Amino acid sequence: MSRFGQEQFERLSHAWPELSVSAAFKRVPEDFVVDESLPFALTGSGEHAWLKIRKRDANTDWVAARLADFAGVRKHAVGYAGLKDRFAVTTQWFSVYLPGRDDIDWARLEIEGVEVVEATRHQKKLQRGALQHNRFTIRLRELEFDGHADFGQLLQRCALVGQQGVPNYFGEQRFGRAMSNLADAEALFSNSRKRISRHKRGLMYSAARSWMFNLMLSERVRQGSWNRYIKGDVLMLDGRSACFADDGSDELERRIASGEIHPTGVLWGDGENMASQDCLAIESAVVEQYPLFRQGLIDAGVKKQRRPLRLPVRSFEYHRDDSDLLLTFSLQTGSFATMVLRELVRLRKN
Repeated sequence: MSRFGQEQFERLSHAWPELSVSAAFKRVPEDFVVDESLPFALTGSGEHAWLKIRKRDANTDWVAARLADFAGVRKHAVGYAGLKDRFAVTTQWFSVYLPGRDDIDWARLEIEGVEVVEATRHQKKLQRGALQHNRFTIRLRELEFDGHADFGQLLQRCALVGQQGVPNYFGEQRFGRAMSNLADAEALFSNSRKRISRHKRGLMYSAARSWMFNLMLSERVRQGSWNRYIKGDVLMLDGRSACFADDGSDELERRIASGEIHPTGVLWGDGENMASQDCLAIESAVVEQYPLFRQGLIDAGVKKQRRPLRLPVRSFEYHRDDSDLLLTFSLQTGSFATMVLRELVRLRKN
């Protein structure tokens, strides 16, 4: 058995006991709808064309390449905030660098499944992660209840998720098909001189430290502390990237309970770990299990970061539609809707 496989991912701890409910997932792209929200207003002028694009069953990177071809620019002149699922209907922003050039007639862009909803200008390129949130509308089809589970229990679980959030795991897509990015990362760290593109190296670095983060979080979930304070925690302000180390304040538990701050886990790399005591012990125990990842990320110059252990599920709406469940909610950038669904049902994929 591979140490990196679907079975290992499924062993990650759940915040609450699994309900005996399953649902069909992504039967059609319209079952998974995502809309981006920017954290700032666009000025309407500047050297970058900004395009709000609705795409169906299309890969984000592929669309970016088609935009570059249409505009007659190199691909790196096109920016987007993040990758979106291919088998879905997603609305997201792209920027295209057009210095000294007039507006392009984007209405002439003809790509199957791609529509330009809005076009404007701005002074800067769209950077990765530059989002306020993603809004999801998801249809879970053909719910099946086993044992004593019923629809009422499922709706109660939805209410609980809306109140408390879910563990902020990285989703399976972070690790590639059949979790292959992790095995590839080990091979890379075993032979760092191996010739590989910068993009692929980045995917492997990301997969390695995301996997270790997931294991740290799983242990915190098992202990019941993913949304509670433990000694030596590093805390992050809600909706911000700023962190501060445990200062022994009597207010920490109250602030965590209110959602003002969240405990964090380390995204491994070079640099000082802000954690101490019990938090550091959990993180160190996981990192020590993966010596190739531990040293390889440091040697690659990847810098340590922190990620919140808790994922708030904002503006959560849910209702029954015959045998289906319709869900609508917002998540901060860098989080995974499938990790919300994981606490509700078992997904039956195509």
